[in-house]
Parts: sequence; structure tokens; C-alpha cells
Amino acid sequence: MGKPTGFLEYKREESMAFPALERINNFNEFHKPLSEKEQKCQAARCMECGVPFCQSGMMIGGMMSGCPLNNLIPEWNDLVYHGAWKLAYERLRMTNSFPEFTSRVCPALCEKACTCGANGDAVTVRNNEYAIVEKAYAEGWAKACPPQVRTGKTVAVVGSGPSGLAAADQLNRRGHSVTVFERSDRPGGLLMYGIPNMKLEKNIIERRIQIMKEEGIEFRTGVNVGKDISAQELLGSFDRVILACGASNPRDIKAPGRDANGIYFAVDFLKSTTKSLLDNGLKEGSFISAKGKNVMVIGGGDTGNDCVGTCVRHGAKSILQLEMMPKLPDERTERNPWPQWPRICKTDYGQEEAAAVFGNDPRIYQTTVKEFLKNENGDLFAAVLVNLQPEKDEKTGRMMMKPVEGSEHTVEVELVLIAAGFLGSEKYVNEAFGTETDARSNIAAAAGKHSTNVDRVFTAGDAHSGQSLVVRAIRDGRDCAKEVDESLMGYTNL
Repeated sequence: MGKPTGFLEYKREESMAFPALERINNFNEFHKPLSEKEQKCQAARCMECGVPFCQSGMMIGGMMSGCPLNNLIPEWNDLVYHGAWKLAYERLRMTNSFPEFTSRVCPALCEKACTCGANGDAVTVRNNEYAIVEKAYAEGWAKACPPQVRTGKTVAVVGSGPSGLAAADQLNRRGHSVTVFERSDRPGGLLMYGIPNMKLEKNIIERRIQIMKEEGIEFRTGVNVGKDISAQELLGSFDRVILACGASNPRDIKAPGRDANGIYFAVDFLKSTTKSLLDNGLKEGSFISAKGKNVMVIGGGDTGNDCVGTCVRHGAKSILQLEMMPKLPDERTERNPWPQWPRICKTDYGQEEAAAVFGNDPRIYQTTVKEFLKNENGDLFAAVLVNLQPEKDEKTGRMMMKPVEGSEHTVEVELVLIAAGFLGSEKYVNEAFGTETDARSNIAAAAGKHSTNVDRVFTAGDAHSGQSLVVRAIRDGRDCAKEVDESLMGYTNL
């Protein structure tokens, strides 16, 4: 696929990010796309490899390798190289419901498994995908295509995150009548309020939602299923119900002083910023602000990084990011060969920006909070930290991070953001429908299935499999739609 000698003739060139000190002045996306000519050269780098691991989407060494959607990557790379952009978009949309989302926020598992990357630089798959979908919008190819025939069957989707939207999109294309329920004031779920605007501008979501509305999908926002409307009402009004309400139960930090004012979950902090940005352009007092404060972010993942980047834009006085685990190596080890997901240290945009502003990487490894300190008014003013070291647990044999005696030290902090992951879906949804949960607090379903213990109720996305990537949520939503369709019609062509 592509040009047979392209990977030898062209170097990898990515869309250029604006300088850190420039981009922190706003909440806009900050990459400048390549020209069409340059993008064709990048597509030409795709090798005619015998086994395209980029589209494999399989577990290797306990980690996902290649695209979970099994995108036809070599095919649309070849089409871009030959200038057949419309056909490239059609092939892309065959497997990916929302390439405008994944081309912005996906960590590009495809590129980490690219054969070119085994001994050199991988193909710019995500940038190529971005170029295809944005050209499709510019040319009018990405438009509403309502189904020709309706089946008369109805489906309610609870949650409008990536899995819920993917399931709704597929089922609507099949001809079923789909209604999406969202408890927030805007559809999009995690995409709208969990991911900052500089990673995914919200007009990109609204653009796709508008197409879905034109195709016949109904969106009901501000409706909290399980509270505003009962499970019985939903099951009485719809033939099938899909619970795609996410893993929105955040993991807390249990330490003395946790009740101090100034400690928030990361998801609440990020939502407050995005909502204020959309509602009133970040009017003072309308969001949780980090301006002029010493900030501590607990958690070293993507959400923690998003908090760091957001706090930089707020104008924080200082930023500290705690990571319990040791720093990962800078390069692959022998135990982590290609095409496994590379377990290496990644410096993301937020850390880059914090380093540019404050002069150093905000991350501190093998450290956690021992105690939060508050004043007589209950306001947070400091935290006692303790260093950690890996030790083997005598009972389980597993390596555990244990406190180092005498390593306690105090840091000044007025704002703490907890980005320590999630513990499954919120209980009230499960209780409303009577769905069973598994050991990880996710809505239970048989292996490889999406049907729950409750008749006519299915589950998808993070609510089904736990906190994961947008691209995996889209795949799970599509798989769930296929199962729901078969239950409604006796067969499926999805």
C-alpha cells in the first residue's frame, strides 16, 4: 500500500504544535495540519507489509496492540497517496463511527504497532486520519444519510459518550428509532466535559451531533435516568435499553484532612472549566479556578495531564503532579518488544507547558499524600507527602508500593485535583435497573456479550468494561449495537 519505496524516501513529519508559551493563552486546539501535498507524502510511507499489525487490535502481553476498531489503515493510506480522498473517507467510516474524535484524542495504538516503527519511525496514521475526515467535512461528504426504511423498533441509549453515540449511530443506520438520554446539559459525555477543549474543540462534537439529529436520532439532555425517569418507564417505552453511562464513579484518596475545602475530583474540575468556557467564556467565579494557587494533581495518567494543562491556562502559581509508581524507562526494554504497546515515559502537552512556564517537569514519582492540612476555616493550605518504594507482598507475592519511613515532607498547596481513575458506573443506575456488577464494579455481562441479567437491557463502553480509551469505547458501542440488532430482528447485518 502507498508508495513501495515511500518509507525510504520520506521522513516522518507530523502536524506541528504551537509553542507551549503561545498556546497556553487560550483553550483552542494547537496543532497546525500539514498541507494536502505533505499529507500524501506521509501516506506514501505506509509499507506493503505482509501482516499489518496497525489494524490488528489484539492483546499482546496484556496490552492492546493495533487499532481496536480494525480500521482499514493500509487501504486508506494508499487512497490518500493516490488522491482518492472521498473513497478514503468511505473506507474510514466503514469501521470508525467518529474519526473526527479519534484523530484528535486517540493515543494511536495503530502507530505503536506500525511495521515502520519496528526499526524506524511509524507512519503518521492519526494525522492521515485527521486529514481524511476534515477534508470530508470541507467537501461536504460528511453529511446526514437517514435510513431509507424504519423497522418500527425503538432503542433507548443511556449516556451520550463515545460508546453510546457509536451504538446509537449504528442502530439508527439499521433503521431502528433511537433516543439518547444524557444527564448533562449537552450531549457528548466524556467527549464534551471530560476532555479539555484544547484537545477536542466542542464544535467538533456539535458538528457530528447535528448530523446524527438530521439522521433521525433524538437527544434528550438534562434527563438523569434512574432519578428523573425510572427504569420501568424506559423499559415500558422502548424495546431495548443500552446502559452506556460510563465509569463515572471516581476513585478517592483516603487520607486525614480529605474533607478540607479545595480538594476536587479531576472530572468535576475539568467539567467546570469546559462548561464555563462554553456558557460564558470563563467568567470569574463560574468555575473551579487554579489562578494564583499552588496546585497538586494526584495521578499521572491522561486525566492528570489534562488537569496540568488546564491549570497552566488558568494561571496557577505552581503545579505538582504526583505519581505513585516509578518512572517508566525512556525507551523500550527487552521485555517490551514491538509490536507491544511501548511502556515508556511519555511527556504530554500539559507537562511540556508546565515545564515551559515553571522551568521543570511537574511530575514527582513514587510519592503519595499522607495527610491534608487545613486551617481553622477548613481551607486546605498544605499536604504532607511520603515517598514510596516497591516491596514484594509476602502473602500475594506481588510488588506493592510501600511508604518509606522518615521520608515525610510538607508542601504548600491550596488546590488538589484527584485524578486517580474510576471505579465503575455509579450505583444508582445499577440499582434502578437491577443490573448485576462484576468484581470491578462494572455492569456485568457474559464474556464477549453485552446483554445484562435484566431482560432487554444491554451495556456498553466504560460502564461495561471499565475506564478505557475513546477508541475502545467506540468499538464496544458498535459491538453492542450488533448484539441489540440481532436480538430485535433475529439476525444482523451490522
